[in-house]
Amino acid sequence: MVARTHVVVEANQLDQLIQALARRGYDAIGPTVRDGAMVLDHLDSARDLPAGWTAEQGPAHYRLQPLPRPAFFAYAGGPQSWKKYLHPADVCLYAAERQNGAFHILNNDAKPERPYAFLGVKACELSAIKIQDRVLMGDKYRDPVYEARRKQTFIVAKQCTKSGPTCFCASMGTGPEVKDGFDLVLTEFAFDGQHRFVVGIGSERGEEVLSELHTAPASREDLQKIQAGIASASEQERKIDTAGLKDLLYANFEQPRWSKVAERCLTCGNCTMVCPTCFCTTVEDSTDITGRAERLRRWDSCFSINFSYIHGGSIRTSASARYRQWLTHKFAAWIDQFGTAGCVGCGRCIVWCPAGIDVTEEIRALQEKQHGNS
Repeated sequence: MVARTHVVVEANQLDQLIQALARRGYDAIGPTVRDGAMVLDHLDSARDLPAGWTAEQGPAHYRLQPLPRPAFFAYAGGPQSWKKYLHPADVCLYAAERQNGAFHILNNDAKPERPYAFLGVKACELSAIKIQDRVLMGDKYRDPVYEARRKQTFIVAKQCTKSGPTCFCASMGTGPEVKDGFDLVLTEFAFDGQHRFVVGIGSERGEEVLSELHTAPASREDLQKIQAGIASASEQERKIDTAGLKDLLYANFEQPRWSKVAERCLTCGNCTMVCPTCFCTTVEDSTDITGRAERLRRWDSCFSINFSYIHGGSIRTSASARYRQWLTHKFAAWIDQFGTAGCVGCGRCIVWCPAGIDVTEEIRALQEKQHGNS
């Protein structure tokens, strides 16, 4: 799905876009500033967006920074991804109460009250959504919770014209250019006193929503600026050489580098919590003294010692084994299971690892050892 048409929309109409979505019954979700970070939350209007803010980030480092211009979407990934809404951290699968000596199943509906409209979805995040589509809807067993939330989602993508210092989507083939999977795609220009969006239309419902805004045809110069911005964003400091990586990981289960990284790894699971593709869950049953019972599905992590618990105990008791499992699954086993890598190069695992472990450095170290360069 490539944008069929591009038009220009002035920035002061962004609020009209949000209201047009609300009138169609969508719950608009987008970035906003809260608790010292860019987080995702409900948007009542464009005033809720992080205009004039960006983020300084690096390994184990994140800090909001003001911008000298009022751009709405001049940010890299924050601690939350769209997984928060499509594959939520806590879901009540069912609840029951004891009434008159018998248990009665309560009416539990995991669907949101309104379909979602996501604003500001980057190329890497669109790729992550497509990966979760494959995992949770693309096989014999489909996740009804995910499917109900994903089915009607309206996506307003954001074209990246600048990458963050921890981005490596270009080497993963997942960005920075938004190519498909959207209803509308915005490229923001906020320079020289001008603030406007070039909007690409990717679907009929996107075209219908956009018809409520005042637009002008995009010029050839506008499209050239977009391509120049994408080219600039593709020049990224971090990268991963994926050639032969799957076989290398399978062949290096006993590589001493796993023990070296384990000296730093806290097995806290932060990397899996912020990752936009990780999908592992556990199920917890609980009861209370009133006779109410609940079954909850919650995010889990392969860094938890209980995650690999089978009869007799955990099969991954060491930090090195758990880190190896996570990285090998992302870049090797995931390909065998689902046809793509499980990483989209968003860099969140680098930023939000409290020990500052950089997955691009770890893979490069394994490759260098394999080729005898270290």
